[in-house]
Amino acid sequence: MTAALPNGDDHRHAFRVLVGLVVPTVALLVAGRPELLVYAVFGAFAGMYGRGEGGRRRITHQLQAAGLLTAGSAIGVGLSAVSAPVWALVVAETAFAVVGSLLADAVRLRPAGPFFFIFALGATATVPAGLVAPGAAVAICAGTALLAVAIGTVGTPAPLRGRHGWFAGVRSVVRRPPAGVRLHAVRYGVAVGTAGSIGLAMGFEHANWAMAAAAVPLAVIDTGRPGDAEVRRVLTRAAHRTVGTMAGLLLAAALLALDLGAGAVAVIAVLLLWPTELFMTRHYAVAIGFFTPLIMLMTELTAPSPPLRMLTFRAVDTLIGVAVGVLVALVIRLPDRRSRLPAFDVPLDPVGLDRPEGDGHSGR
Repeated sequence: MTAALPNGDDHRHAFRVLVGLVVPTVALLVAGRPELLVYAVFGAFAGMYGRGEGGRRRITHQLQAAGLLTAGSAIGVGLSAVSAPVWALVVAETAFAVVGSLLADAVRLRPAGPFFFIFALGATATVPAGLVAPGAAVAICAGTALLAVAIGTVGTPAPLRGRHGWFAGVRSVVRRPPAGVRLHAVRYGVAVGTAGSIGLAMGFEHANWAMAAAAVPLAVIDTGRPGDAEVRRVLTRAAHRTVGTMAGLLLAAALLALDLGAGAVAVIAVLLLWPTELFMTRHYAVAIGFFTPLIMLMTELTAPSPPLRMLTFRAVDTLIGVAVGVLVALVIRLPDRRSRLPAFDVPLDPVGLDRPEGDGHSGR
């Protein structure tokens, strides 16, 4: 499979996302608290949304994503603060996957699905209690998210006007969701809950990674019944996730072997965000190859653990989650496609990677 090289729009978008994380990172390093980078990273992910969009539409979608990212982080921070057991994390993340899927479909967020929202919940929930006051943790996430939105207003290709309201489509979809939207949310719930339960039953300390991986293949499915073309996209996305994660774990192992100080680890983790977003719409496996060590280094800052143990768990959890996600996509289907949400303005591309064109509604 071939993929186009990043163009000027990709570089500009990736640079905006990077700047949104650099500023809070510098502040945390000056304050001597690089271990709090995890909260800033998930806030900065708000800048990933609205790619290729302009004006009010980009700002609206980024604000909506910022709200869901902050909500996920707040739930995770709350679970961490009370030292909730892993089964409670599985329940909370499963429920949030269902809600996040419904809301993401309602406002047609791109990247599609609740992946980043549930990942924020799980990652912050596994941070050791007492690392920072819960209010401060949520404030770091929310503040970084708002900064990312503010940066997103720079260089918008369209003026700040339009009729894309904050809650466009939310009321009707939440009150009376089309069958396809409801079923897609069920897919996420079943996949995330099953992957988390398997990880928990096998004694893994971080079921969160398996749950996040289970959500990945589902993001390329339209809200109706997956047809043959969509099944191919699911399998392609699963392969990209697996190959990219394994390559990323090797890179993470090499970086961790350097035994760098906390400040250097934080800087490297932040810099890895740029190629992650640069390749996200061009080749998902390459992007994940950079995203994985970013998360690994961030995890090492907050809760250091034996690198080999951590990397092994991440590899196995990824295989579990991806397998569950594919199985759920193949098994849970609608009898027909007539009751799904009306088609998005820009169709999904052959591998489910959104390209920066039109209104940015193709899937990622």
